[in-house]
Amino acid sequence: MAGRIAMEGEPIGEEALLGMEARYGHFTSMQVADRRVRGLELHVKRLERAGVELFGAGPGRAEVLASIKAALGGERDASVRVYYVEVAGRPRVIATAAAPHPPLPSPLRVTPVVYQRYLPHIKQASGFQQPHILRTVNRAGFDEALLTTEDGLISEGAITNVGGFAGGRLVWPDAPMLHGVTMQLLERMEVPQERRPLRVPDLAEFDLVFLCNSWGVMPVGEVDGMKLRRDAELEARLLGFYEGIAGDPVD
Repeated sequence: MAGRIAMEGEPIGEEALLGMEARYGHFTSMQVADRRVRGLELHVKRLERAGVELFGAGPGRAEVLASIKAALGGERDASVRVYYVEVAGRPRVIATAAAPHPPLPSPLRVTPVVYQRYLPHIKQASGFQQPHILRTVNRAGFDEALLTTEDGLISEGAITNVGGFAGGRLVWPDAPMLHGVTMQLLERMEVPQERRPLRVPDLAEFDLVFLCNSWGVMPVGEVDGMKLRRDAELEARLLGFYEGIAGDPVD
């Protein structure tokens, strides 16, 4: 028989089956501004690399861009996700577009949560744990979670990367994580950088701690009740560098 689907006792369009079936795969998230995307080629490379790992081959660049443009339609600004997921036995490119997502209001309040993702280097398409963690900390009055090991080693946020400035250096956690596109762009700053093991108490010595993802770069003001320093000059330099990154055209 043909695939059918119902919601709350009522049949709905067969296209809805797509979303229910498309559970195995990966995706990338981006903000489109005036039909341009910061780090567009990094997004394409992410889809290609993860596609090779999960399916033996990734999507082509032309296929990715065509899907982005089709999802955008005539819109110039949007929050876009591009999925490479298995549907009906083979991987397919699916793009969605919604209203643009601004950065979270700063300074952020965050809290540590013990959780480490499986295959953390892949932005997985279907998951329960991270949305559940984020909803739980939001209900407790926090903006984001810092994912840690049992002994407190920080890896990343639930939906962000974590970075900071200490001793004149840009520091990233030395732990398994998603190498986010915004993180990769910030790694291009002409400033000494390093990765090292970080735990929550270490952040008290930082001059600036921030989270980043496709929404932007967001300074952190408090971790689990501990107030953090916010060096105004460093913050302006970091945000200025990010805002100065030109977007690549999708057309």
